[in-house]
Amino acid sequence: MTRTELIQQLASSHPQFTAKDVDLIVRTIQEAMSRALARGGRVEIRGFGSFSLNYRPVRNGRNPKNGAAVMVPAKYVPHFKPGKELRERVISD
Repeated sequence: MTRTELIQQLASSHPQFTAKDVDLIVRTIQEAMSRALARGGRVEIRGFGSFSLNYRPVRNGRNPKNGAAVMVPAKYVPHFKPGKELRERVISD
């Protein structure tokens, strides 16, 4: 499901909100989650899952074009861990 599909589905299931209102709501939630992760925080949505950052240390990599060794810098990458309710729903459906 894309963000556009999510917005359309939410707007159709909640007719009191226009698609423009739902778009603003979804963008606001995404922005708040992004800011929290950028500050090094964690986002938890009960029953759905949690978003956090995983640290990846410096490592040696390869340039796929010529095979030359390159140093890949350390970085933090977003990580999603599904909640129990989501895992059970996916397995049972």
